[in-house]
Amino acid sequence: MPLLFNRHFTPDDLRRLTGTMDQLAGVRLVEYADGKARGLRAAEVWTGSGFRFTVWLDRGMDIGPAEFAGKPLAWLHPALGTPGQFEPEQSGWVRTFGGGLMTTCGLTFFGQPEQDGAESLGLHGRISHIPAQNVRVTTEWQGDDYVLVIEGEVRQSVLFGENFLLTRRITTRLGATSFRVEDCVHNDGFRATPHMLLYHCNFGFPVVSPDSELIVNSEAVRPRDAAAERGMVTHTRFDPPTPDYAEQVFFHHPRADEAGYVTASIVNRPLDLGAFVRYRAAQLPALAQWKMMGAGDYVCALEPATNHETPRAKLREQGRLKMLAPGEQVNYVLEMGVNTAANG
Repeated sequence: MPLLFNRHFTPDDLRRLTGTMDQLAGVRLVEYADGKARGLRAAEVWTGSGFRFTVWLDRGMDIGPAEFAGKPLAWLHPALGTPGQFEPEQSGWVRTFGGGLMTTCGLTFFGQPEQDGAESLGLHGRISHIPAQNVRVTTEWQGDDYVLVIEGEVRQSVLFGENFLLTRRITTRLGATSFRVEDCVHNDGFRATPHMLLYHCNFGFPVVSPDSELIVNSEAVRPRDAAAERGMVTHTRFDPPTPDYAEQVFFHHPRADEAGYVTASIVNRPLDLGAFVRYRAAQLPALAQWKMMGAGDYVCALEPATNHETPRAKLREQGRLKMLAPGEQVNYVLEMGVNTAANG
């Protein structure tokens, strides 16, 4: 039974009190009309609790802006562009990376640009720049819950190469302060194909501020490079915006809870605002933290992944590169939402 405005309501109560459930919660399909992102299809979602988020349908069904009670949760950047503007070579990915609460990286590769045999691999792969197809929106009562669902398919394929189908289901409900992402990656091709996946969860001000703290139960943390090593002691805290800040990346080995899930949060206690990502450790055993405290580039990303960032060629040499056989599929579950004193 939904909790709204500090009390519970039955479905019949709300039918009597509203002309349409869109008055409280719903999904609206829209299309951006101006600037670089002109033509980008999106779905705006609101749950009635003050929690709102946007699904960028033409950007791999990734999550764009998000807020709670008018306070932003996600980091955003004006580079946001349409798939047709994507520059896949080297670090061209950042030319159209608009931030957003969750960006998918993969499906055959993520990480820094590299060469794996005859294949040139650009930053973080291609999946976040592929439009969804067969998009379906459902808003309906299921028992005492009013459930909002967005489903679609994103196909990453190339002649003589991979043919992966990502089926994504994003679910929330009336009164919710979180959403759930259920992904299935299926090898529709006829050859074994590398598979790597990372969820780039981008938190921005005011979730990230000098008053904020990262909370994750890690048994070990290691810096990626010398810049991160210098910031190791304070990796859970956040500096004021700093010009010419050198990004820091830390690799966490988190402990799962009794149910097999890892939860990583960033909380701003003076503001009573926080955001979290929760996922199954068996599916995503690695967690990276991208700490970027630059002036104008003020963001901390928490990044559950199939592996810590390692050149794909090196994973292949070591026999650790995951391959999906023809017809094989893998599934992932991830939840993102809000932490406040009111909802724990």
